[in-house]
Amino acid sequence: MIAYFILVHRYPNQFKRLFRSIYDPKNHYLVHVDKRASRDLYKEVLNFLADFPNSQLLKSQNVVWGGYSMVDVELRGIKKLLKISAKWDFFINLSGQDFPLKPQSFIRDFLSQNIGKSYLLVADQAKERPITLNRINNYFSESDNGFLGTPFKRLFLPKMTPYIGGQWKILSRDCCEFIVSSPKVAKFRKFYRNTLIPDEGFFQTVLMNTNYTGKIINNDKRAIVWIPDVDSRSYSKKNTASSTESLIASGKIKLRPKTFITKDFPSLLASNAFFARKFDENIDSTILDLLESNLQIPKSRLFRRQPEIELGISQILLLTIPN
Repeated sequence: MIAYFILVHRYPNQFKRLFRSIYDPKNHYLVHVDKRASRDLYKEVLNFLADFPNSQLLKSQNVVWGGYSMVDVELRGIKKLLKISAKWDFFINLSGQDFPLKPQSFIRDFLSQNIGKSYLLVADQAKERPITLNRINNYFSESDNGFLGTPFKRLFLPKMTPYIGGQWKILSRDCCEFIVSSPKVAKFRKFYRNTLIPDEGFFQTVLMNTNYTGKIINNDKRAIVWIPDVDSRSYSKKNTASSTESLIASGKIKLRPKTFITKDFPSLLASNAFFARKFDENIDSTILDLLESNLQIPKSRLFRRQPEIELGISQILLLTIPN
């Protein structure tokens, strides 16, 4: 049994398509609607979930991109799901703009053969992503709408190694119980409350620096293509792929998930990931039609069982800046 936690802040119809694509009466579903979203969105999601007795809404809070509120709402979600049922074995977090690439039957069968394992990307932050160390080497103050003041330097937790990976994960129940109940986690919660983008490092750092004994698999089961989020003032039209990577390394270019469109369907179909992100039905809804068809999801919200295939890691791709 799976416990899903879905973060929603816009696009109610797209959220409904996602929900139907992952729905199974044996699972549990907890949905959080950002407090800053419209009241109409909250009501629409609430009314939609009324047809699904194994779903609930988590009390809304402001979620600031890059702030600890991203971690806080997820910890609240995990605690709530643990109280809702003692029977689920895995926690999976999603955003409202994600979509599955594999049917629930396939995901459930795979996880049932890997009880106790947790799947998330994990990397030594100083060795593999040193450009991100400013996130933890500075003190940030979050507000309801962003950050306050000027960050100032500080030291990382003594005798601890910072780790980083990504926000998206599949955690075993034992892992979830450890994260929300172990007293060893308290100092990490206190420190990461004043860091930048802690949702990509908090869970990894906790699990790699404590006495957690469960097995961690360096794989988040997501298909994500990262592309430069470009400030046109930071590059010239003569940039090559290598100079693009240099700009990314320098911090002048940030990365964002590519929005998948119809022409990406063959590569998504060939992917070994369980889920992909991100999608935007206002840009291309046909890609969602194709994925739904591949999952064989009829209007009755059910689907047929798909054959098992080999699993692999998430896709990470840096695209060349176009001329």
